[in-house]
Amino acid sequence: MDLILWRHAEAEAGEPDLGRRLTAKGLKQAQRMAEWLDGRLPDTTRVLSSPADRAQQTALALKRKFRTVDELAPGATTSAVLAAAGWPDARESVLVIGHQPTLGEVSSFLLAGDELPWSIRKGAVWWLSNRVRDGVSTVVLKVVIGPDFV
Repeated sequence: MDLILWRHAEAEAGEPDLGRRLTAKGLKQAQRMAEWLDGRLPDTTRVLSSPADRAQQTALALKRKFRTVDELAPGATTSAVLAAAGWPDARESVLVIGHQPTLGEVSSFLLAGDELPWSIRKGAVWWLSNRVRDGVSTVVLKVVIGPDFV
């Protein structure tokens, strides 16, 4: 399965946290990344988003159906993200739109075996894949790209 982690684009500061919206720069970041993703994601990709406004706006830029998952809200755990995605056994690719530090912790857990505070830039995508060969499961990092490079 492919697991694509997309950090929401740049958002305004303030409270309440769930109501923070994308800045003008964030809207452009989300649009650029969405265009890049749309040309590469399989049609069957499940898209899951945090309920936070900034994640919802990022998801809307993709112009695909998505499901809001409360367990992906700011402060989500690595296990909650992996459970929502169905990692590693889902039949289809899954795109998760969420937050730091959670997405960095998910990436480090899958790639290094420990939940470390890896940084994922605003609007960036980390594309991981689970591969099984000869009964051995490994995680492959396919792409890391930010909106400034698309």
